[in-house]
Amino acid sequence: MAMMSVTALAQDPVVQVTLNDKPKPAQAVAGRNNLYCAGYIQSNAVNTANKIIAGLDEADKNLYAQNDYVYLNMGNDKGVNVGDVFAVIRPRGELKSKWSKKDLGFYVQEVGAVEVVNVKQEVAVARVKTSCDNLLLGDLVELVPVRRSPVFEDAKLPLNRFADPTGKATGRVLMGRDSHEMLTRDQIAYVDLGADDNVKIGDRLTIFRPLEKGNLFNHPDRESVSSRDYGFESDDYRGGRFSNQSTRKTGEKADGREVRTLDVRKERPSNLRKVVGEAVVLNVKERTATVVITRTGQEIHTGDWVEIQ
Repeated sequence: MAMMSVTALAQDPVVQVTLNDKPKPAQAVAGRNNLYCAGYIQSNAVNTANKIIAGLDEADKNLYAQNDYVYLNMGNDKGVNVGDVFAVIRPRGELKSKWSKKDLGFYVQEVGAVEVVNVKQEVAVARVKTSCDNLLLGDLVELVPVRRSPVFEDAKLPLNRFADPTGKATGRVLMGRDSHEMLTRDQIAYVDLGADDNVKIGDRLTIFRPLEKGNLFNHPDRESVSSRDYGFESDDYRGGRFSNQSTRKTGEKADGREVRTLDVRKERPSNLRKVVGEAVVLNVKERTATVVITRTGQEIHTGDWVEIQ
């Protein structure tokens, strides 16, 4: 079992997570799968030269996963050594989102990581150490160092659901890993805040939405009977002049103007929000970042806002 150590990098405590560690060390916000299979959105080109070219058990299968052996088209000729760890990546295509005006780049799926166990002149044999999807011939590989996870800060404190805005950079949740549109704790998401916004690994993000946004079903104030239809003044049938769905009036004798929900919303402060969760940044690219959800108040939706704490 590899040793784990907490290190201070730019004053942010982190813990190393190797491919031999437990899936999630107690103090880490992200375990092995989330660190080596998180994926990212980037603008710079990907090196397509190095890839998986064969599998030891090709006669029996064409999909590969943890503990399988695969061949890479790189060996002594490219300086590969036993023990080198390579991320297995699969570029999926350009990403466009209705929630961002940025030129985001393209989505790169990380499907696993392999460790070299044997090196020849032009090829290397690698064992799949972790996988979060099936590995395929042609998947690209790139050398990665041991990855570090930010550690929990005040892990026992509850989510502050009424946190005030910090005034720092804000963005949106663009998408979730594996196309999830509702997210919860320990799941991976991608936001349109990146290095251009001075985002760093370990940054905490507040996830929020305007108060009236995000309902999954029809809002309970939808009327089954018009409030102007008389003769249905009851909780069972709603509607009617004096029911709980009827119009409201201002004035001491209810002789003023009609009160409407939309009008009340227009008169209140515009910055009221509902905090639905927190996330921590695991990976930063030019205009985007990969985050892991660490606290939730309810389900998180793609399109929710994020703000640097």
